Amino acid sequence: MARIYPLFSSSKGNCTYIGNKQQGILIDDGVSFSRLKKAFEVNELPLEAIKAVFITHEHSDHTKGLSVLTKKLCVPVYAQAYTLDILTGSGIINSEGYEMKDFEEICGMKISCFPTSHDTKESCGYRIEFEDGKRCAVCTDLGYVSPIVEENLLGLDAVLIEANYDVEMLRNGRYDYYLKTRIFSKSGHLSNDDCGEFARKLVESGTTKLILGHLSQDNNTPEIAAETVVRHLDGFVRNSDYILSVAPVETSGGFIAF
Repeated sequence: MARIYPLFSSSKGNCTYIGNKQQGILIDDGVSFSRLKKAFEVNELPLEAIKAVFITHEHSDHTKGLSVLTKKLCVPVYAQAYTLDILTGSGIINSEGYEMKDFEEICGMKISCFPTSHDTKESCGYRIEFEDGKRCAVCTDLGYVSPIVEENLLGLDAVLIEANYDVEMLRNGRYDYYLKTRIFSKSGHLSNDDCGEFARKLVESGTTKLILGHLSQDNNTPEIAAETVVRHLDGFVRNSDYILSVAPVETSGGFIAF
């Protein structure tokens, strides 16, 4: 049975394990090796289960653990060409790095990527298909839901989707004008409301497992994010038509099976 372990998810560090207890992949590694090791222990997973790391983009909250991880485990790293050049050129990767092709096959999973709108040259999300036909995706760091994002996510069984900020909390919060403008922009992050609108499309297309991720610790709360998305899903019954959870800042154990 396929599993998503949302190990770390926030504006300060992101890392998701997808697979089973024997083998799988990481999407991003934005936390220290010691924190990742502890997260695997909490979830009763061996670190050796990590067979590859797939990077969405080069920002530090998605990559800062790569140097030590690849030195200790020597696992391959996959990313789009520009991202890979940044990571290898700066010495962040201490193992083999591979440019993403149309798709990669690892651990019985077919992994492909698709572009997202963020303020970096080649930000992407990842879509994973298992041998039994189950499909999931991880999609954060997007200013808006583009047609190509919709095309890749609609109809999947499970989706980890960004719900970064509450509009009023960000508007009235302590961030300066430049940072607020960046986050609000189409190359920034996805708001709770925009996430909720797209979540409705996902559930209508057959998605039954929704995980809200990359929440801002300054401009959002798990309760507000979930309440906002549920409001947009009016007419569907939570825990019947769909299951909604919020990825934790740091795991205390637990996974989503599908």
